[in-house]
Amino acid sequence: MAGKLLKLRPGAAYQVCHQPGRAPTLVFIHGGLGNRYNWRPQYEHFANQGQAVLAYDLAGHGQSSPARRYSLGRHRRDLRRLLRRFQISHPLLCCHSYGVPLGLEWIQHHPASGLLLIAGGTHGLTPWWEIPLIKFLGWGGRHLYRLPGLQALTDRVSSAHQHETVQTFQAESPMPLQEHAYRMIESFWGYDFFARHPQPVRFSGPVVVMSGGQDPAFTQAMGEALARCFVHGQHWHLPDAGHLIMAEYPAVVNAAIAQLIQAASNAVSNSK
Repeated sequence: MAGKLLKLRPGAAYQVCHQPGRAPTLVFIHGGLGNRYNWRPQYEHFANQGQAVLAYDLAGHGQSSPARRYSLGRHRRDLRRLLRRFQISHPLLCCHSYGVPLGLEWIQHHPASGLLLIAGGTHGLTPWWEIPLIKFLGWGGRHLYRLPGLQALTDRVSSAHQHETVQTFQAESPMPLQEHAYRMIESFWGYDFFARHPQPVRFSGPVVVMSGGQDPAFTQAMGEALARCFVHGQHWHLPDAGHLIMAEYPAVVNAAIAQLIQAASNAVSNSK
């Protein structure tokens, strides 16, 4: 999943990993402070099955370049440029945490084959403790992660599961030491889909929403409410999962994606 750096516009270069294959293309969007490797279990599983896949680092994250200014609109427009570069239409978007608002904004402006929305929703995504913590880390507190042991402590707190897949996720997604990632998160604070789009969600494709019972940021009730926004929305709740569902329960997430692929394929066949 090393990928390559692609310049999409002046001042915007994204680290992208892409493998062509069967449609629809699975486009993996990570959350705040994450990177493209967060979706490794899903990317590799479906790439090995011949499915077209794409994962990338959001602006200011991983190996992608920082931006002078961050906004959801800019994230969406750069995703549009990226998919045009690979001639991808009607992607199946797999979104995690703060990546979910980007997926929701995408379907208001562009077509998609389906949506997998994990641990993120339409509003109320910022817990009370996040803003002061992120501001502290952005101001310089992030450098404390150079101290031995602090990252390991954070990893243990972030997930009760410590099997191999979770350990790989955490090793490939340590707390960033650059300021850009913390600045980017601010572009998602206060997100309210219904304030931006008073009309109902206009997406009629297949949707799976996933929540974890041990996730302090995205509750079961939030997952149920998000699924009800869609004509064909399903809610999968995992009582023992936390916020890192893709790594904690990779087989369950892969099953959800496989179901979405099948539903999208059936919709194409029925339209012919």
